[in-house]
Amino acid sequence: MASTPPGPTGPPRTQRPVWTDRLGIPRGLAWGFLGVLVFMIGDGVESGYLSPYLVQEGLSAQRVAMLFTVYGVTASVAAWLSGALSDLWGPRRVMMAGFGAWVGFQVLMLAIAVPSMNYPLLLLSYGLRGIGYPLFAFGFLVWIAATAPEKRLGTAVGWFWFAFTGGLPTLGSLVASFLIPQIGAYRTLWFSLGLVVLGGLIALLLVRERTGFRRLAPAGERPLATLFGSLALLGRNPRIGMGAVVRMINTVPEFGFLVCLPAFFTQTIGLSLSQWLRLLSVMFAVNIVFNLVFGVLGDRIGWRRTVAWCGGAGCTVTSLLLYYVPTLLGGQYALCLLVAGLFGATLAGYVPLSALMPSLAPAHKGQAMAALNLGAGASTFVGPALVAVFLGPLGVQGVIWIFAGLYALSGVLALFLRTPAEDRDRRADGGPADGEPASGPVPATTTAAPAAGAPEGL
Repeated sequence: MASTPPGPTGPPRTQRPVWTDRLGIPRGLAWGFLGVLVFMIGDGVESGYLSPYLVQEGLSAQRVAMLFTVYGVTASVAAWLSGALSDLWGPRRVMMAGFGAWVGFQVLMLAIAVPSMNYPLLLLSYGLRGIGYPLFAFGFLVWIAATAPEKRLGTAVGWFWFAFTGGLPTLGSLVASFLIPQIGAYRTLWFSLGLVVLGGLIALLLVRERTGFRRLAPAGERPLATLFGSLALLGRNPRIGMGAVVRMINTVPEFGFLVCLPAFFTQTIGLSLSQWLRLLSVMFAVNIVFNLVFGVLGDRIGWRRTVAWCGGAGCTVTSLLLYYVPTLLGGQYALCLLVAGLFGATLAGYVPLSALMPSLAPAHKGQAMAALNLGAGASTFVGPALVAVFLGPLGVQGVIWIFAGLYALSGVLALFLRTPAEDRDRRADGGPADGEPASGPVPATTTAAPAAGAPEGL
């Protein structure tokens, strides 16, 4: 038998980085970001017109409000489950469940509930469809947290939020504005289904990175302990609880502002409805860009520092400017647009929190992300509730100061969100004092064994 000639000798050739590496997008997950963008465009198509469309079709405003309340409750629960189930099943199976729920209940709603205006069936189909996008999108966020290199994790989650908010509500509403005059509101809802199917298939069929195909929790952990571990983690790890509070505060004023600012800007300041809508568009368009900017910045100057100063302190100032600039300067529209853009930019300062939270509990990243999403879900209720309680006695000015105070509190809390590796370093060589921001992300201390399904390198 002839011998095999020896192969080439010498040091191995260094693999050249692909374009996704240069952008900070984890290799193997690039198609997932595109899938989330297309999926969320489809999900966001209805955001600007579904409520008035249903009223026009014969539902009372009270019934439409209840419909959206049920949707919000199921979406909040699903946001929490996205992390807990990723620990139990793996992120890809969670995304599949969300994709199937969105498509199935949307078909039920459009084929039967909407044409007949059957209210109980609308509550069932649209309400339960609320579990779809959180499981799909936030399941992918857990996948990112489990696989992205620590030093680029902030950039990776910045790209996620760039895709997420680029679809909902920005490009989704834009698609609706072009389609409704051409094909009508009802057929536009069917078109949104097609976009969701396309986005889901892109992510589920083209992303082949293997970590997301298996459970993330350690081997041997019982299913119920895994499922409800995020709630227990809030008690075991106070920093996880603080992080969930910071995440809740991040969007509490955003949801509250959507209740009280439309009337303030149109009735008190004197903007037209079109001007107010354009102001909102500017706010969220700027937010999309800065989701990426602050993700990159967090990797360079530190996640805690970015959240505390760009997010907490920044939003404290810009939320006050959002009220006082138009009030004191006579509602000049250009200045209103400027402060709206500034608020949208600083709102993105919280993006690195999605990188910081899983690093606070390296062995239970899915549970940590579930706690983060629990805070996000709570904000959908807390924001409007604060407006309902305090708008009457305190007015818009008082509500603004409450929200500014919450932002300041979140900045202080963020300073205490040290990772286990930072704690170890402080004990070893007398590092930063309590509450002092870290200079940047640091490698985590431990990970579960690969056989257990936990990601390596975080």
